[in-house]
Amino acid sequence: VQLQAYGGGLVQAGGSLRLSCVASGGPFRITAIGWFRQAPGKQRELVAANSGGTTTYAESVKGRFAISGVNANNTMYLQMNSLKPEDTAVYYCNLRSGWANYWGQGTQVTVSS
Repeated sequence: VQLQAYGGGLVQAGGSLRLSCVASGGPFRITAIGWFRQAPGKQRELVAANSGGTTTYAESVKGRFAISGVNANNTMYLQMNSLKPEDTAVYYCNLRSGWANYWGQGTQVTVSS
């Protein structure tokens, strides 16, 4: 399974971006999906995840970000609204299939103040 993330870029504070992640190399059974991010000098952190129909968000993004499940085109999304400079990071998509764990290559999101 390969994951390819798209949609990062430079946006002003208060703006929106939608990240996409396309999964290929299937078929595969999805156990969970998620988006993580890593800012310079910081550890990778969970942004949003969906497992068994239960969605989890980091406190810092609740009410602003929304994760979607994998659609018929094997694509999942992260809609990011009301972006803040502290959201600046490399964003990674993640897919778990049974015990296997797959990562996308990361896409840079930069939010200017």
